[in-house]
Amino acid sequence: MSSTVKVDVQQLIDSGRFSRYQFLIAFLCFIIIAIDGFDTAIIGFIAPSLRSEWGITPQQMAPLMAAGLVGLAVGSFIAGPLGDRIGRKTILVLSVLFFGIWSLASAYTDSLFMLTLFRFLTGLGLGGAMPNAITLTSEYSPQRIKSKVVTIMFCGFTIGSGLGGVLAAHMIPEYGWRSVLLLGGYVPIVCAVVLLFVLPESVRFLALRKPDSPQIAAILRRIAPGAPLEGARFVIPESSGTAGRSAVGQLFASPRKFGTLALWSAFFMSLLIVYLLTNWLPTLFKDAGFPLAKAALVAAMYQVGGTIGAIVLGWAMDRFNPYRVLGTSYMVAIAFIALISYQYTDLVLLNIAVFGVGFCVSGSQVGANALAASFYPTSNRVTGVSWALGIGRCGAILGSLMGGALMGAGLGFSAIIMLLALPALLASVAIFAMSARYSHEANRPGIAPSNQLSAID
Repeated sequence: MSSTVKVDVQQLIDSGRFSRYQFLIAFLCFIIIAIDGFDTAIIGFIAPSLRSEWGITPQQMAPLMAAGLVGLAVGSFIAGPLGDRIGRKTILVLSVLFFGIWSLASAYTDSLFMLTLFRFLTGLGLGGAMPNAITLTSEYSPQRIKSKVVTIMFCGFTIGSGLGGVLAAHMIPEYGWRSVLLLGGYVPIVCAVVLLFVLPESVRFLALRKPDSPQIAAILRRIAPGAPLEGARFVIPESSGTAGRSAVGQLFASPRKFGTLALWSAFFMSLLIVYLLTNWLPTLFKDAGFPLAKAALVAAMYQVGGTIGAIVLGWAMDRFNPYRVLGTSYMVAIAFIALISYQYTDLVLLNIAVFGVGFCVSGSQVGANALAASFYPTSNRVTGVSWALGIGRCGAILGSLMGGALMGAGLGFSAIIMLLALPALLASVAIFAMSARYSHEANRPGIAPSNQLSAID
């Protein structure tokens, strides 16, 4: 009687060390997210120069700011189910190539309408790249360090956004605002070619969709060279029970329905804050009397805080209750928001407060991405992450529109910033609600206890 070894691919990844090959995958996703962050934040950093050169008002700028975010939302909703059906790598490479092409096109237009259209198309690609990069990193990370790896990888976004502020402060006076868009176009196109040949498909996706693929054993040998894989049948224990349900339908299946709605609430509120600040903070500081270069550099402190916050919070999420870590962080953000609102004339306190909001809000949003990637199973993980991001982008669109509308209505700097305390509070409440519902389950949300590494049929 013949016997077949069944290998649980995630248990194999969980039981081993974090190999050089896994590090390479996470690093490539880090680069993608950094480029994504750079291209997403570009419009906020070029906005003051664009307003001066084209003579447009904040109200006229608002649709341009929102166009990329609309594209991000639509791209997220589309890319998630495609990533779960076709593959994470395929959609990721196509998304990077797509947003690079349209960023280049944006640099060559003299029309506000066409620039708005091109930013929407750029956003489609950006929205498709992010959830697939998050999922790919999560699925190649051992469970014991998953949040830390995902959050460090996602630091690429805040680093890319912050780099956009530094480069904009130097490139725009020397070469004009179009040079920043050109850089944001050529780099992802080159990167897409590299990814095509170097990045592997998710081994969990292959085990679920193509269990007989020879790629699975080849990939796992690079992760765990000594594992007994000859003649093995590769499985993931969660694959049963998902047949007949669409990836979107699984978001609302018990017991994940409550968590899906709570995650969507937190993402909506969190990204409302993130994108209002990312898109309008340089302009708000400039209108408050700061020189353009100093306004861009102070705003960059938000990205620095977000980067450090993501690393610290990711580390904490792997060691403590992840819901309580994120819920507390959103709550602390309220104090830093108040400090910006009432002490913005003190440059030292302002830098500390902007850093603190970045740490607590942007850092928590990165942690929420890792939380979402752990909350959903392989069969709809990209959909879960991407739809949460898509709902979050709706909050981001509202935040971007609010920035222009509030400035146009004549609200002062302090009032506009202080309004952000409300969404921070609501995000905290949503995450604490998840804590009350899911903290009694296995140590990671939405993940059943791992099966044995192998069994004999």
